[in-house]
Amino acid sequence: MSNKARLETRLAELKDRYGRIEQDLAEPLDPDSSEQAVETEDDVPLEGQAALIQREIASVERALDRIASGTYGECVRCAEEISPARLEARPEAALCIDCANAEQ
Repeated sequence: MSNKARLETRLAELKDRYGRIEQDLAEPLDPDSSEQAVETEDDVPLEGQAALIQREIASVERALDRIASGTYGECVRCAEEISPARLEARPEAALCIDCANAEQ
């Protein structure tokens, strides 16, 4: 499977997961429930997951944009080639391994 196909599949999965979380968060609290505090507390991890998924969606979309513009596989910081092994492991990678390590 090409990296583009992998990214498109991943994007669809992420959007599906994000939609399910948003649906869960949109459910109104049961006004008769004594468990409202627990229900509200349960929303906190979901909100965190939603934020992480949104960031991953943005990363995958940027990778697809790089494919469309012909710059996929080129480090966005130093313009060197990102190794094929890195792109195989992380098809959304925007940085070569040297730049990624320097960022940490």
